[in-house]
Amino acid sequence: MDRENLKCLIENYRTPFEEEKAMVPAFLDLLNDPDAFKRERKKGHFTASAWIVNKRRTHTLLTLHRKLQRWLQLGGHADGDENLVEVALKEAKEESGLQSIQLVDKSIFDLDRHVIPENNKEERHFHYDVRFLIEAEMDEPLVISPESKDLAWIGFDMTAELVGFNDSILRMLEKTSKSEILL
Repeated sequence: MDRENLKCLIENYRTPFEEEKAMVPAFLDLLNDPDAFKRERKKGHFTASAWIVNKRRTHTLLTLHRKLQRWLQLGGHADGDENLVEVALKEAKEESGLQSIQLVDKSIFDLDRHVIPENNKEERHFHYDVRFLIEAEMDEPLVISPESKDLAWIGFDMTAELVGFNDSILRMLEKTSKSEILL
């Protein structure tokens, strides 16, 4: 996937969620910036995430992010790589140790623009997160990366309680739970 393919995916992306639709123009605008995929772009930059679920669609793999102190999906910075599918897969493997990871579809699963608060290393900025649906086996051992404090398969019935503040995770959960196509 290159920048042009990503542009097509974003332009053709459809979602029933109004807050997600409203983000699309900002993602398209960012694509015009030559530094859009570099974390050095201080206003904000592209990131890629993996919404990892088991094949039966009963659990998702979440990480307790060390810096942000929140349960989140796995993912990270593009660091100049415009192939966000590959970034999401690489980050998923690095942050979980899973080898059974399989991309369900090269289409975008979810888009989210969110603020990363200021910390000792960087100022407040935005992540333009492009998310992909990925399956993995739950019986495979997990390896917690230095970026995480914990890593766990969370039942869909417990996810909202764990991440109740995070509308984007609840949105992905709803997409996964309701989609007949994915089952």
